[in-house]
Amino acid sequence: MPDLLDGETMEMKGSGAKPYVLKNTGGVYSCSCPAWRNQSIAIESRTCKHLRKLRGDAAEQDRVGAVPAPRPEAEGGAEAKSGPPLLLAESWDNAQDLAGWWMSEKLDGVRAYWDGNRLISRLGNAFHAPDWFLEGFPDSPLDGELWIGRKQFQRTVGIVRRQDRSDHWKEVAYLAFDAPTFDGPFEARLDSVRAHVEGRRPPHLRAHGHSTCEGIDHLRAELSRVEALGGEGLMLRRPASAYEIGRSVSLLKVKSFRDAEARVLGHQPGAGRHKGRLGALLVELADGTKFSVGTGFSDAQRERPPAVGSLIAFRYQELTEAGVPRFPSFLGVRCDVAGPSESVEVTAAPVPTTVTATASARRFELVDGGSAKFWEVARDGCEVVVRYGRIGSTGQAKAKTFADEAAASRHVAGLIEEKTGKGYVEV
Repeated sequence: MPDLLDGETMEMKGSGAKPYVLKNTGGVYSCSCPAWRNQSIAIESRTCKHLRKLRGDAAEQDRVGAVPAPRPEAEGGAEAKSGPPLLLAESWDNAQDLAGWWMSEKLDGVRAYWDGNRLISRLGNAFHAPDWFLEGFPDSPLDGELWIGRKQFQRTVGIVRRQDRSDHWKEVAYLAFDAPTFDGPFEARLDSVRAHVEGRRPPHLRAHGHSTCEGIDHLRAELSRVEALGGEGLMLRRPASAYEIGRSVSLLKVKSFRDAEARVLGHQPGAGRHKGRLGALLVELADGTKFSVGTGFSDAQRERPPAVGSLIAFRYQELTEAGVPRFPSFLGVRCDVAGPSESVEVTAAPVPTTVTATASARRFELVDGGSAKFWEVARDGCEVVVRYGRIGSTGQAKAKTFADEAAASRHVAGLIEEKTGKGYVEV
């Protein structure tokens, strides 16, 4: 790789009109770009994408070592424990009229903060993106999502957690939806992102699309459309709002189903076609509620289930009176958020397979031409609950109570045989 001799300088084109100046002074490398100048660490430990492009990743890694994540100031001047200064969303209350708000699809990817030099996770960990992936990124911060496509969350996580800067990153795009440090309201910040993307045309950076919400009916119609396509939901942003650090009602998430995290306590053995592999995960919420999650897994995930002690994301419809999620469905292993409870003690000791909480549902789907339907069945003791409808909708639910659990189990088996005979496939 080329290098600079002691006292030598060179110019490199950046995102601005004037080129940046790279310099070697007694083995201390510097760059005139804002990303290098604004780092709050010793100058001999600083690096940037321009120095990495000149000298190579290996040479810069050997020179400065592992670069620590920035530690921004929190409210009141206190130092934040970890992670970049992100705006976080509240949930929509299903009643507030959001007419005039900016609406965008909620991406089921991995949140990432671009600090002008590198991509950082919500926990402050660096993503090892290749230099060619970051080509054309601005020298100022962006807030966005590393994303492959709908229903590709686990694939995205598997790629962005790699440390080998592999060609797998060619599948990923960075969709930016805000410019946190740009001076102005949301519309101006989003326009700055669009202007940069249109002007520089970076191969892996895109501006996330937004449209104006016309009211609750429009919102619900768009939510149904996105969920029918396999999307996660919607994000709504208040017009002319500022970029706030922490949770704010200026940013709302809208989903038919709720998402949550839980800690894995144990593995429950499968039966039937799942015999010999995972049947369900026994998990625990932050408040100590224990229940099982038995749907949403691929065959590969059932062969190699999430480890005991890991944190998973799951989706559910509502909570029972006992506080147990109904129809929980596995989404993936979380690596970008902290655990729901630091006080949960997890051991590898055997976990009873009998759980008193509501049983997990088994989900079946039928996609044939223009038809895309789902059917779910769950047994909780003597009660059998069936839910069905169009994929992407919440569907309808019916419950039936039997004299004993054996009769309820026979009824479930008969229903499943009937549905699979009609072409439904378990997912």
